[in-house]
Amino acid sequence: MKEYASDKIRNVAVLSHDGAGKTAVVESLLLACGAVDAVGVGKDNKHIMDFEPEEIKRNVTIQLGIAPCEWQGYKLNFIDTPGYSEFCGEVRAALRAADGILMVVSADAGVEMDTERAWDYGVELQLPRMIYVNKMDAENADFFGCLEKMRAVFGKSIMPLQIPIGEGNDFRGIIDVCKMIAWEWKEGKAEEIKVPAEYMPKAREVREMCMEAAAEGDDELLEKYLEGEELTIDELRQGLRQGMLTGRVCPVMCGSAVHHIGTTELLGRIIRYMPDASQKVMMGTDKKTGEPVMVYPNKLFTGFVFKTLIDPFAGKLSYVRIFSGELKEGDKLYNVTQDTEEKLGKMFTLVGKEQVPVKDAIAGDIVVIPKLAHARTGDTFATAEFPVEYDPIRFPNPLHTVAMVPEKKGDEEKLMTALSKISEEDPTCQVEKNAEGKQILVRCMGDVHLEHIMNKMERKYGVKGILKPVYIPYRETINGVTEVEGKHKKQSGGHGQYGHVKLKLEPLTNGEDFEFVDAIFGGAVPRQYIPAVEKGVKETLEKGLIAGYPMIHVKVTLEDGSYHPVDSSEMAFKVAAALALKKGVPEAKPAILEPVYNVDVIVPEEYMGDVMGDFSGRRGRILGMEHHPSHKNLIVVKAQVPLAEMSGYVTILRSMTQGKGTFNMSFFDYEEVPKKTMDEIIAASQAGKEE
Repeated sequence: MKEYASDKIRNVAVLSHDGAGKTAVVESLLLACGAVDAVGVGKDNKHIMDFEPEEIKRNVTIQLGIAPCEWQGYKLNFIDTPGYSEFCGEVRAALRAADGILMVVSADAGVEMDTERAWDYGVELQLPRMIYVNKMDAENADFFGCLEKMRAVFGKSIMPLQIPIGEGNDFRGIIDVCKMIAWEWKEGKAEEIKVPAEYMPKAREVREMCMEAAAEGDDELLEKYLEGEELTIDELRQGLRQGMLTGRVCPVMCGSAVHHIGTTELLGRIIRYMPDASQKVMMGTDKKTGEPVMVYPNKLFTGFVFKTLIDPFAGKLSYVRIFSGELKEGDKLYNVTQDTEEKLGKMFTLVGKEQVPVKDAIAGDIVVIPKLAHARTGDTFATAEFPVEYDPIRFPNPLHTVAMVPEKKGDEEKLMTALSKISEEDPTCQVEKNAEGKQILVRCMGDVHLEHIMNKMERKYGVKGILKPVYIPYRETINGVTEVEGKHKKQSGGHGQYGHVKLKLEPLTNGEDFEFVDAIFGGAVPRQYIPAVEKGVKETLEKGLIAGYPMIHVKVTLEDGSYHPVDSSEMAFKVAAALALKKGVPEAKPAILEPVYNVDVIVPEEYMGDVMGDFSGRRGRILGMEHHPSHKNLIVVKAQVPLAEMSGYVTILRSMTQGKGTFNMSFFDYEEVPKKTMDEIIAASQAGKEE
């Protein structure tokens, strides 16, 4: 692959809802460019871009893949992304490397949830968008129905540059409304024809829409258009390109990826309308001064790690988008994020899993660098003379939490190592060792994502995990006041033990977990033993006295006691304090508290009632509803729900809202559980001790 200047490079992330044929579109584009000799068809599991065992098994894309190709003097870096929402972290990563988005919409299914999500990503990141309506040969294909829905959801920026000749089994070609010519496919080959007479009125109507859209962004073109003059093809293209770059226009093409209809035409539109890499200006931060800095492609080298892949045999692969300057084999890489330096050995690009060596790369290009010891996703590379750091990728917060243990005893370290490597590859998989519950917690995006993590763990690292109920960090407290004494007296020859305390237990209402008050007068308990009493109280409360959970919101006052001049010791008073608590807590109206979380559920309005009803069954409190600040069709349902009731909620919400609902949650407070729930928690704790 030859070298290309930045203005000859296009970086395009390909996004769609699951099943729209996004990977087939990418592979059809690669085939048209000659980057590959053959591609998979339908569900034959021979896709070039989906080569991981899990992807082959499920026939879906799970991780992003890069696919460079050359077409008419340009280099196109396509980034294939997963369509299934649980792998949206890969989409976020891909968009950091892209300059534009190609959205694939299925002609029979139309606009789906993840189509809308893809659009929202483009709006949020201000990336130009283009749409390819795929599967025009599908039985229920409806191009103009798709257009109507897209306009209803995305607005008037939706602008078809092509319309189909026929649909479903009758689909045989496309009409270019800008040039007013048509192509018909016969036996897999395109033949230029005149626009069929029956399609001429619609083609003219759509062309008029294109001219109006092209003219709107340029005063001279608008004046010419309003005076009734026809725009030339170059003026039309100029106006449409400017409109796309500003987000005012979203060009729409159509075809069939499986039959390679409309593929070369799509390549031409990508080159013509997508931004070139020389226009990419990034905002970074000068690591030395902390000041913001604009980074232009002609500056010194900067690059960003947008993806990490770890192979047990090949080692770590770092996917890097170069934003400025040039990178050559043998260069020193300064990792600004981690303040480390590494030497660049070799680099390559990928077509699926095939490695294509690269000697040097320029601003705008994407390369893969193997075996960088310190690099992680989100790191910035630069030169010591130009230490610019880019913001990390904003990955979605994983809300599906499970506890995991190894199938084989003794494999805990092996399990933790495997999960740590997977989380390094995939930031939407987060791993934590929970000290209180003595569990390994895995946070991910849902059941499908979790299954993928567990399969990868077994396949790549030879360790199998088993799921366990997640430890809920309950707390214990008291609601009453009591006075109690504890005495530890032991004499069995030689030096004895003696400690005696009188304690007052009462609820603490100031929000603090614990308060110890020394109210001793007259030396009933000598000064040197009082810290031991406090320590005995704290340690006993931390272990719990009802169900083994830490006790909070308790005030303990040391009121009185006695000592022995010879047999008293710190240990004796510590034990006496513990005995007093064990006797006194059952008399002080003990209770169990559970963590309650603020939960904000974002759903289309039609699902609001279902969400609220579901929360009622989860002992939740509805706090209110409000319109989403940036999406007028979405409602935010605000509630407070016990953490114990939120297990598996990601999957339930997705099912309840056809994948359209999302949520976030944050800790609110501890609240007392109902008596029935308290009895169940105590019974479960006792059963656990017996085991």
